[in-house]
Amino acid sequence: MLSRLDKVLSNLGLGSRKEVTEAIRRGLVTVDNEVCRVPDKKIDPEASEITFQGEKLVYRQYDYIMMNKPAGYISATEDRNKVTVIELLPDRLKRLGLFPAGRLDRDSEGLLLLTNDGNAAHAIISPKRNIDKLYYIRYSGVLSDNAEMLFSLGIEIDGGEKCLPAALERVGNGEAHVTIHEGKYHQVKRMISAVGGEVIYLKRLKIGMIELDDSLAPGEIRRLTTDEEKWIRGIIEKR
Repeated sequence: MLSRLDKVLSNLGLGSRKEVTEAIRRGLVTVDNEVCRVPDKKIDPEASEITFQGEKLVYRQYDYIMMNKPAGYISATEDRNKVTVIELLPDRLKRLGLFPAGRLDRDSEGLLLLTNDGNAAHAIISPKRNIDKLYYIRYSGVLSDNAEMLFSLGIEIDGGEKCLPAALERVGNGEAHVTIHEGKYHQVKRMISAVGGEVIYLKRLKIGMIELDDSLAPGEIRRLTTDEEKWIRGIIEKR
């Protein structure tokens, strides 16, 4: 599909439309090894070789970013009173229109996926897709003896709201792994509360086949790998 050169560069996060237009007119952009000074030149971004200030560009229709979310940030694109995960992104990525695919509470940490692909976000968070979401928790209190069974049957929280079947695995004194397939408000905390505990720390480790990269420090990001993006495309196509 043909698109305007200035629009392609802007969509890649290289600046506002005005900024990339100026760069094009200054001769800082080449298309198929030829300098192009025409901002509205129609190109095929998937077939053309484009450079910007000497750097070869890779065109992406959509972007998929993994973040190791630190505590203290909300999973939103903007907020008047609280700092959002978007503030952790470099300026170039801030221009791409990324948003969280699902959420983590402000005081929670771990795997957060950011994208500008609405279909991908919907597929990831939809309970109908039955995608595992694995969390590590630390808790206070004493969980009931039948907590694992209650989770597996679909526990009721807050006076009758029923969750889909989930999994609880105790992995140490006051520690557990919880696997859910949906994303109700404060769901893991409310489920643990329903069986006698109180979550004091929560970290998401995995969404489907995508695992938190343990080389990422809190607040750091990386693009998804080819295999991780392939998995996302697969769940989009699955009906």
